[in-house]
Amino acid sequence: MDSTVIRRTTGTAGLVATLLMLVELPLYFMYSGAPPDWNIFTRSIVGLTGNTLLVVFMVGLPQLLKPAGPQYGWIGSISATAGLMWLTVSSVSTSLEVGAAIAAPEPIDPTIAVTGTYVLYGALSKLLMALFLVAFGVGVAGAGVLPRWTALTAFGLAVIQVAFVPSVFAGNAPANFYAANGWGTTASASGLVIVWILAISIAVLRTPTRTT
Repeated sequence: MDSTVIRRTTGTAGLVATLLMLVELPLYFMYSGAPPDWNIFTRSIVGLTGNTLLVVFMVGLPQLLKPAGPQYGWIGSISATAGLMWLTVSSVSTSLEVGAAIAAPEPIDPTIAVTGTYVLYGALSKLLMALFLVAFGVGVAGAGVLPRWTALTAFGLAVIQVAFVPSVFAGNAPANFYAANGWGTTASASGLVIVWILAISIAVLRTPTRTT
């Protein structure tokens, strides 16, 4: 496939996916208590659709680095693999929440009731995000296929993700910013990455294809 087509497909998939996820995020804060099932189902479908489109984005990244040399294809593969693992963990967590809501006889708040998602959305996701970001930053900085700010912001975001790994020690109150399922650990830290991927997708679409 032509490299320009790969670049445009990668950027478009990332752009659409992150816009969907930014629509999903506010749905988590519509209700102070247990949300109705329609809210849980809607935000989950929107989020899962975004995750699916991000698969195209993650797989496309190594292809952008390969023209600069085989070593960049290797680091791009690490970034893509970590990104795909993060999407898998996120999708499994969402599915657990939806399943619990379907089975519950009355409305529940799955961010509290489904304890299995605490580490999935929290520490594990943060570690995978950090690996994805660091590998992306190293690859882009060396290959020079995107503007320099894309690598620098990736490294900065990786530090933020790692800072939330110890959140497993902070309890499970969603109102607590640093809790394992707190709004800082899950929504804020992840939201920053989503906004960053949106910006990266735009950069991918606007940067000319590099030739060697």
